[in-house]
Amino acid sequence: MTAVQTSAEQSGATTGQEREHDQYPAGAQVLVRDEVWLVRSSMPTTDDGTRIEVVGVSEFVRDQEAVFLSGLDRIELLDPRATALVMDDSPNYRRSRLFLEAVLRRTALPQSERRLALADSFLMDPLPYQRRPAELALSGANLRPRLLIADVVGLGKTLEIGLTLAELIRRGRGERILVVTPQHVLEQFQHELWTRFAIPLVRLDSVGIERIQREIPAGRNPFTSFKRVIVSIDTLKNTDQYRHHLEQIRWDAVVIDESHNLINRGSLRNQLARTLAPRTDALILASATPHNGDAKSFAELIGLLDPVAIRDPENYRAADIEHLFIRRTKISPEVREQMKGQWADRGPSRSVHCPATPAEEKIFEELAAVWFPRDGDTSVSSVPLFPYTLLKSFLSSHAALRGTVSARIKTLEKKDDPQGTAAELAALHRLSELAADLTEADSAKFAALVRQLREEIGVGPGSDERVVVFSERVQTLEWLAEVLPAALGFKGRAARDCVRVMHGGLSDEQQMACVEEFGLADTPVRVLVTGDVASEGVNLHRQCHQLVHYDVPWSLIRIEQRNGRIDRYGQASPPEFRALILTSDVEGAKDDTVVAERLLEREDQAHRSLGTAEAVTGLYRAEAEEKSLIQDLLLGRTVDESLDARRSDADDEDAGLEDFLADFFGPVGEEAPPMEPTAADGSAAGTESSGGRATASPVLPRLFDSTAHFLDDALREVYPDARERLDLDRDQQSGLLSFRPPTELVHRLKALPMDYLREQRLRERMLVTFNRRLAEHSLQRARESSTSSWPEISLLTDLHPVVEWLTDKVLVGMGRQEAPMITANVAEPVYLVQGVYSNKLGRPTVVKWMGVTWRQASREGLVDDDMVSLLRRCGVGPSMANKLRYRDPTPLRATLPRVLDTAEAFLNAHRDAWDEPLREPIEQYKRRLGTWQQPTLAGERTKERLADLADSLLTTGRPLLRVLAVLVPDPDRKDGDDSPPVVSLTAPAASPFRF
Repeated sequence: MTAVQTSAEQSGATTGQEREHDQYPAGAQVLVRDEVWLVRSSMPTTDDGTRIEVVGVSEFVRDQEAVFLSGLDRIELLDPRATALVMDDSPNYRRSRLFLEAVLRRTALPQSERRLALADSFLMDPLPYQRRPAELALSGANLRPRLLIADVVGLGKTLEIGLTLAELIRRGRGERILVVTPQHVLEQFQHELWTRFAIPLVRLDSVGIERIQREIPAGRNPFTSFKRVIVSIDTLKNTDQYRHHLEQIRWDAVVIDESHNLINRGSLRNQLARTLAPRTDALILASATPHNGDAKSFAELIGLLDPVAIRDPENYRAADIEHLFIRRTKISPEVREQMKGQWADRGPSRSVHCPATPAEEKIFEELAAVWFPRDGDTSVSSVPLFPYTLLKSFLSSHAALRGTVSARIKTLEKKDDPQGTAAELAALHRLSELAADLTEADSAKFAALVRQLREEIGVGPGSDERVVVFSERVQTLEWLAEVLPAALGFKGRAARDCVRVMHGGLSDEQQMACVEEFGLADTPVRVLVTGDVASEGVNLHRQCHQLVHYDVPWSLIRIEQRNGRIDRYGQASPPEFRALILTSDVEGAKDDTVVAERLLEREDQAHRSLGTAEAVTGLYRAEAEEKSLIQDLLLGRTVDESLDARRSDADDEDAGLEDFLADFFGPVGEEAPPMEPTAADGSAAGTESSGGRATASPVLPRLFDSTAHFLDDALREVYPDARERLDLDRDQQSGLLSFRPPTELVHRLKALPMDYLREQRLRERMLVTFNRRLAEHSLQRARESSTSSWPEISLLTDLHPVVEWLTDKVLVGMGRQEAPMITANVAEPVYLVQGVYSNKLGRPTVVKWMGVTWRQASREGLVDDDMVSLLRRCGVGPSMANKLRYRDPTPLRATLPRVLDTAEAFLNAHRDAWDEPLREPIEQYKRRLGTWQQPTLAGERTKERLADLADSLLTTGRPLLRVLAVLVPDPDRKDGDDSPPVVSLTAPAASPFRF
């Protein structure tokens, strides 16, 4: 038993709401400019105190969104002792139950809550391996949610990122989100996060930025206008203006996709990453190829996540960063077992031999004799690597050969040494003459491609079959796009529409349009000819399982990346790969059997045995692989000798580095580590068996059994005339809701993707549902439509703007600092009190929902810290009757100070125990930080900043208390056999406090 002072005995102000460091937890009510506001989020600033984002509660500002700074405005947390107790005249106490549920929903989960809260509520399959990144980010193993997701191509990194962001949002740590991607996957990423998770991102591509600049005042930072944005890394890195804007913003979460592009120190991408990393709480990096073979470069990438994770950037182990890094392959046991039946196994890469035509054999003869001579003769070129550039161009197409020859001639003609280049120029002109008159009729590969597409795959007029054709050379792509339609039998408009070409020379809008058209089932596109710009991150598997390598990249990594465009999670048909292999009878000819065919076989072997081909050479970069291979070919090595020697060379140079790389990129065969479920207060949570897998008990406290029932009751309460005011229509069989959004909801919809708003005309009418199958069907139907890739029906999740809007409408429906009185099966009044401890950043560290009783006779306070269970025991639910018996609130209000003292004493008594799971990882980090030696001033400043950050995450100050409602006994109750027993708070289930 613990004695505490009454409010009258406390010195100084007696509000119980004195806060250190201007803390305003999400869900708190504040008084600003004589109006009441509900806190959405808060964040400390450098100069102006705490920045809080709010929504209006009182009548004059109801539903209005605003931002206040504690250094500029007087922001007062409302005193719970001044709470007004009011009657609820709604049927079944609906208004009170909705209000309590809304408070539960709008209160951020505490930092000590490690379990996933929303994983089962989105449009994604229940695959535990895709949840693991979010679990690791929230595990507390790292000071902040910072993680490199390095799953190999096709496992669903975008889904893993979306789930992680959703969990951060539910914890009040995802209000301001910046997603940075390559330009060609911008729309794809935006599409996935909205359609799967209801996370809207404003797209700031070149068109989006231009639109924003027209809408906001000149010189204003565009990133302050939108809380959640997605932007191309190329847009940011090439624009000094936007890098300056980024330096003025602090983010809750930053995502950088294809993050291997950040490694090179001094590059614009690296500078951008270094600008963002210290200005965000959560940082998620994603890359299927995060390593370039250099331990120091990889350490720099990890240093963006945690500068002190690696002490020696040239000597560290996988265990040093296991809390920051996760990587699985398709053959990892946890992935393999969970993916059964959901991802068709790939077939081998089939080599389609194409015997060279007579015109092509003449070029092989010229190359063999002049550019690749044997018997000790030297090449005509003064640049050792150029003959291979020439060869690869020819193996691609005569169009590419002509382009390479022409460019080289121009280069040599500009030189001041005509004598030294005369022989090479003459040889180039001979090649130019040999290639000048070649057409598709002279191309063995083209003839084979047409046969494969028409006869083997079935592409042609009247067929829905689709195929993606890869080539490294832009000239080849453009030539194929020109001649392929007619060869496949397409005529007229169909010939113009059946083929799309995509390469890095196109704008971001053009690239995204190509990907979107190819992914929509009812568009006329049948063939996408693309360069390797589409080999990273682009989903091409929606309507396609056929891929042709028109030419083969001389890199195992690039081959695997290409194949991964159709061999990925969600592929319904077995992916099929073909490679066109140009062969020659010319003695000494270096045709595709020399390099390309052998690389295809080695990639297939590595994929099946290791799950990835990245570690075969030990180089981890496509460009490095190709350069190394050509150098070995110059030395007379074969492809196999080059690949095997490269690994041997790495062993000889640095055995320690080899072991290190093996830790990361060897076979991934470990099962997922068991997660230790914890409750919101840090204690172990109960588990129940679900299909052989232990699942944590429910994370979110809820009064309503589903979000659907909450929304139904909220609509009845807020819009009793919804059929007329909102033109609401409900299909009871399918669960589809159709309505006209009111003005305040339309205002919130501005954060949705602009194309989605426009194409689906959401400002006029919205179609939403809780039926997952209906939403999934709508998404699939959108992929089969040439009108729009955006589904007309969206799934209502806890994060959906419609659910958030109605939740806020319920909250502001209760008057300023009012709490309802509810007649329930209780023996004495029970006050429902929310208690929140926060850290210096204003984020909740402990959240408790309590039932509190004060017994005046014994001067004893009792607490039940499971409010939801208490309400159920007291009969509070949809079937309870509201007899409209008004009760005098005066004596109940008089007891408020004692009730709040009891609640605070209870919280203080247990604070250390609840805080321990949060405090211990922070203290461990501080100890590690203390041993991190930095020789530079910048390093010492980083150390000081991280130490301050660690301290700011600890619980501080007194708890924020809020009276939510009072359960009062039924004055008409007559005990009998059919009457439910009354509930009384008694020890030991409750904790007594005497005063």
